[in-house]
Amino acid sequence: MATVHRKEMDGSKEPGTSHRESSEKSSEKILALLKANPKIAAREIADLLGMTPRAVEKQIAKLRNEGRIRRIGPAKGGHWEATD
Repeated sequence: MATVHRKEMDGSKEPGTSHRESSEKSSEKILALLKANPKIAAREIADLLGMTPRAVEKQIAKLRNEGRIRRIGPAKGGHWEATD
């Protein structure tokens, strides 16, 4: 006999939503934060959205590859610019 303990789902992800849909929602949230505060750091975005810093960096890279944002200046002291 085996007992399985599972964590309850918090309901934050609706049934039927794909990984791509949640990824698109995340990138839109990140884009909105970058527009509101162009000097915000990836770590701050991660804290605000409850994501890992690495996940935020991946989304930022995706937005850059799509041409939706670009970095102006150096990593320290620069800022983001939304191109759309």
